[in-house]
This record gives sequence, structure tokens and C-alpha cells, in this order.
Amino acid sequence: MTRALAGFAGLMVALALAQAAMLHWGWPVIEPMLMAPRVAFAGQPPLDPAAYDQPAMWLARPGLRDDPARYLPPGTRHARRGGAYVFFLHPTTYMGRNHWNAPLDHADSRMRARLAVQSMASVFNDEAAVYAPRYRQAALGTFLIDSSDSQRALALAESDARAAFAAFVRQVPDRAPIVLAGHSQGALITLHLLRDSVRGTPLAARVVAVYLAGWPVSPRHDLPLTGMPACAAAVAAGCVMAWMSFAEPADPRQVLMLRAQYPALDGRRGDYAPLCTNPLTGGAPESGKDGGAPPAANLGSLMTGDEFNAAAMVPRSVGARCDRASGLLMISNPPHLGDEILSGNNYTTYDFALFWANLRADIARREAAWNAGKAHA
Repeated sequence: MTRALAGFAGLMVALALAQAAMLHWGWPVIEPMLMAPRVAFAGQPPLDPAAYDQPAMWLARPGLRDDPARYLPPGTRHARRGGAYVFFLHPTTYMGRNHWNAPLDHADSRMRARLAVQSMASVFNDEAAVYAPRYRQAALGTFLIDSSDSQRALALAESDARAAFAAFVRQVPDRAPIVLAGHSQGALITLHLLRDSVRGTPLAARVVAVYLAGWPVSPRHDLPLTGMPACAAAVAAGCVMAWMSFAEPADPRQVLMLRAQYPALDGRRGDYAPLCTNPLTGGAPESGKDGGAPPAANLGSLMTGDEFNAAAMVPRSVGARCDRASGLLMISNPPHLGDEILSGNNYTTYDFALFWANLRADIARREAAWNAGKAHA
């Protein structure tokens, strides 16, 4: 298990090297050396409408034998059985340059996607079930260049996600509460799903919460078109949490440039502060001398482990505060969670792992609030 989790490091280390090179030499010089696909974009047909009725099209779902979302870190156990069904879109894990979108049979990206589900979506495995689809994700290089082909690649990935989400809705019980979550590319696509497949439909009333990490989500230009507010209290339901984790001194340029390349839901491009929800407070007003939550508030961070260290839960190690000017979640005293820290003290790879136990408690509170609201109604 430890070796498997450590395998996720290859993806993030390579991305860190690319980002460091860009900072050192500059974009015009380093662009040919980056991971942009080196082939012409070739359109692909949509998946068969029944594709996601097949268990093989899911990384996680009920009935799978080695379901990575069922992972429990050492020393933890299932504390309850919630009633919500979770739809999770994994981050970018395809680094190849021979395709604009990951082939579904690409073994390496599929392995990394499993590891991402294991370290991120496992937060939700006290709920009724976690569904995480395989999809023809846009290649990592598409996010490093601004081109029409990048937009086409994302549209293809999004078409798969839409088909998977439709299958998810068909497969879970009618009127059951649902949770949507995603990281980086998965968070961006989830925003589009909220706008196009949830807002204004009966599904909207079933949403317990939405967790979007590793992508700049705008409270002004994105959230109004999702139909959901930002989470402003730890016990609120039907709201959105979003955050991107950085340590001091933070240099978020490589992440925030995505705001110019991929427009917000209202079409806005350019400079705007992303939404920041502190997972240690659940969006409630922050306290403490620095305006944030101290390490004592952290119930446990997931150290994914490597060849030298076993996977472990590390409690009371990481504090966090939202920097309102930048929209970043600034963390303090991070332990050695792994080797996937990106340039600029970018800890977004660990957006879920840093707050694993708190996010587990967060969804339990929000589901209780959703149930209470339903009973009151």
C-alpha cells in the first residue's frame, strides 16, 4: 500500500520540474520542452450511452473488489454509515504527449488515478458509496498552453464526465442525498456539471455539499451560475467549499494563470481572487492570533508514505488560514506528507490529505444539517 501511494510522486515531481524550468528560463524558451502534446488534435466520438453502466468504467463504485476509495489510513476506522452518495472526479494524471486526451487503456495514468482516488476520495468513505469514473482526461500539457486544442481536449474530458454523472444519478437511489467533489481538472469539470446538470433541476435540492480543491473558483464569476453559495458555516448544507493550499513564501503564478486560460462560468477571464474555504473551520469565521485555525484544530493529516516512511495519520500538525487578498489557503507547520510539493510552495496535491480527518467530520456535519433541513421542510 505504501509503495502504491508513493507512486503518485512521479506525476507531481515531473510537474514541479516543468514549473521550475518555466520560472527559470521563461515561458517562450521553455514552451517546446514542456509536456504539450506533440501531435495534432484528433476528435473522438462520444462514449456509448451505456458505457458507465459497466463496472470497468469506474475506479470506485459499489461492488468493485479493490476499490481505492475504501482505503483507511493506519489507525482509522469507519465511524458511521452516512446516507449520501459521492461523485468524485480525479485530478489530471496523464502526462503523455502522444495524445491530447488520456486513452482509457493507458496503464500509467490509470494507476495514478487510482492513487489519487485513494488519497483524496477516501475522505468520503463513511458515506453510502463513492463513485469515481474513469474518463478521457485532458493531458497535463493541455493546461500548460493556451490553444483551441486545449479547449477541445477539455470538452472531450467533460463529455465523458457528463455521461458518468448521468449514470451515477441513474444508479443511486431516488431522492438520496448526493455530494460532488473534484480536484484540479476534476474540480473545473465539476463546476460545469453544477451549472449545466444540477442548477435548476431536482438534483439541486439533494446536494449536501460540493468540495472543489486545486482550482481557482471564483465566488463572483463561478458560484452564481452553480446556484449554490459558498459554505459560510461548518453546519451549512447545499454549499460549496473550495481551496488551494500553499505554504510561505507562496508563489501561485502557475496556478492562477489558469484563470486567464480557462474562463469562469460567466465567461470572465483574468485577475480575480479565488474562493478560499478553510477546511479546519468549514467556512466559519476564523479565530486565532493570525486570523486562522491553529494546528490543534487539525484532527489528522494523511501522510501518504514513501519508500522510507509508512503511511500514517499525523494529528495537530497543520494550521491554516485564508489569505483574503490572494484567495490562497496558507498552511503552517506542514509535516512531511510526501514528495509532491510543487514550485512556489504549492501544496495543492495535498489539498485533501492535509485535512483528511477534518473533511471526514465536515461531511458528517453537513449531512446532518441536510437531513435536519429535510425533516423541517
